Amino acid sequence: MATFAPASSLRRVTAAHRHAALYATQFFAFGVILPFLPLVLASRGLDADGIAAVLATGAALRLLAGPLGGRAADRLGGPRAVLAAAAGAAALASLGFVLAAGFVAVFAVHAVLSTAMAPIVPLSDAATVAATRRLGFDYGRVRAAGSIAFILAALLAGQAVARFGAEAAVVLMAAGFAATAGAALLLPGEGAAPPGARGASGFLAPLRSAAFRRLLLVSALVQGSHAFYYAFGTLHWQAAGLGAGTIGALWATGVVAEIALFLWGKRLVARLGPIGLSLIAAGAGAIRWGVTAVTADPLVLFPLQVLHAGSFAAQHLATMLVLGRIAATSGGGTAQAVHAAFGTTLPMGLLTLACGPLYAGFGGGGYLAMAALCLAAVPATLALGRALRP
Repeated sequence: MATFAPASSLRRVTAAHRHAALYATQFFAFGVILPFLPLVLASRGLDADGIAAVLATGAALRLLAGPLGGRAADRLGGPRAVLAAAAGAAALASLGFVLAAGFVAVFAVHAVLSTAMAPIVPLSDAATVAATRRLGFDYGRVRAAGSIAFILAALLAGQAVARFGAEAAVVLMAAGFAATAGAALLLPGEGAAPPGARGASGFLAPLRSAAFRRLLLVSALVQGSHAFYYAFGTLHWQAAGLGAGTIGALWATGVVAEIALFLWGKRLVARLGPIGLSLIAAGAGAIRWGVTAVTADPLVLFPLQVLHAGSFAAQHLATMLVLGRIAATSGGGTAQAVHAAFGTTLPMGLLTLACGPLYAGFGGGGYLAMAALCLAAVPATLALGRALRP
C-alpha cells in the first residue's frame, strides 16, 4: 500500500519547490544578463562610453527602485504581487532591445529594465525567508537552485549567442523573467504583515534597528571585498598568462563551492548562527584575497576559489538569518530591499570605482585592499553580535 507524507510535510515540500523555481527562473535571466548585456548594448549601436553611461544609470535607478519596491510589497501585505509585476515588466523591457537602436532608445529600455529588476532578488529573499520561518524548509537548498540555474544559463547563452547573435540573449533573458513572473504567482500564501510594516514610517523601520545598521556595514565590507575580483580578476589572470579555459574553471570552482554550502550546509548554518557565519566569511575573504594578491599559480588558486563558499555564500546565509529576525518586527520586503541597495549594491559600485586606480597602480596587489576590508569586518561582526543579543 502506498504511504503518504503528512499534509504539513507535503505543504513544506511544495512550498520549497515553488520558491526554488522562483530562484531558478530569475537567476536564469541574470545568468544571461551579467555576461551578455554589454554585448547586447553594443549590438544596438552603443560605443564603450555609451555602454558605461547606460550601465551606470541603471545601477543608480536600482538603488532607488529596490527600496521602493520593497516598501510597496510591505504595504500590500506581501511580496508576491510586486514580484510578479516587476518580473513581467522586466520581461517586456528585455524584448524592447529588439526594437531599440541608438543611444536614447537603448538608454530608455535599459532604464525600464533596471527599475523593474531592482526589487526581484530582495523580494524573493523576503518571501523565501518568511516561508522558511513558517514552514521550516531549508533556505540554502532552495537558494542553490538559483546558483545552478545561473551557471546553466551562462553556458546556454554563450552557445546561443555564438550561433544566433546578441538577439538570442535578449530572448533568453525575457523568457527567464516571464517564467519568474509565473513562478511568483504560484508562491504559497503569505503570512500577515508584521506590526508597523504598512505604516507611513515603515520604510525607516529597519534603519531604527542597531542590528540592521551594523549588518549593512558587515555586508558592505565582506561582500564589497569581491569588487576587485569581479572587475579585474579575469584581466589579472590573463596578464599572468592563464588561459581562458583555466580562468573559466577557476570561476566555476567558486560557484560550485557556493552551491555545495547552500545544498549541504544546513547543520553548519544552524550551529554557527549569523555571527559565526560572518566571522568565517571575513576570515575566508582575508585569506582568499591576501593569497590571490601574491600568486597566480593555478595549484594555489583552485583551492582558494573554494573559499568563495565562505566569503560569499556564508555571508549571504548570515544576512538572511539576521534579516529574518528583523522582518519579525518590520517589513521583510523593505528590510531586504534597503539592505540590497545600501549593504551591497552601493558599496559594490563605489568599491568598483576605487578598484580601477588600485589595479592600474598595483595590479594584483590591489587584492590586499580587499583582504583589509575583510579584516575590518571582524570587529564589525562582533558589534553586530552584541546588537543581536536579547
